[in-house]
Amino acid sequence: MIRPYWSTFAELITVPFQDISLVWGIVPLYFALLLNELTSTKANFRTAIQTGFSFVWAGAQWLYAFWKARGPDALHSSTWLLPINLFVTVLVLSFGIIALFSGLRHRFPRYGSFLGHTRFANYFMISIFPIQAHKLPWSWQRFCAIVLFAVPIWLVLHFGLLPFRGRPRS
Repeated sequence: MIRPYWSTFAELITVPFQDISLVWGIVPLYFALLLNELTSTKANFRTAIQTGFSFVWAGAQWLYAFWKARGPDALHSSTWLLPINLFVTVLVLSFGIIALFSGLRHRFPRYGSFLGHTRFANYFMISIFPIQAHKLPWSWQRFCAIVLFAVPIWLVLHFGLLPFRGRPRS
């Protein structure tokens, strides 16, 4: 039962490394994932800057891939998946700009402190990267694989990097 999801998940992780133009976009997200997992679990302005940079980076890469793949007539495409890709990209860019701005200003917007708490958001950006970069189409199987492997990946990262995580100061 899990075998098709495992192969789908492996495809999501390996596809960006098969195209050199995607490698430059995804490698910083892997570094950001490790950096975010090594920092404090508490939301603060430094983590908001890290999150904001990751979100803006991913969104910019997806916009570049979108315009490169579709050209000047990108918004007049006939595919029904276009609104999903654009919605996800705009959402990620918006959260990234708000998080980056909040971290630099040292002030979160009302009910926006969650922007400094998004340690694991890089996993989702990495896993949807080939979809958003138009190398793979959205599908329910891919979506289910991303959700299914989220908890095991989080557990491996959380407990695997626990010895390297900074201890809170008293």
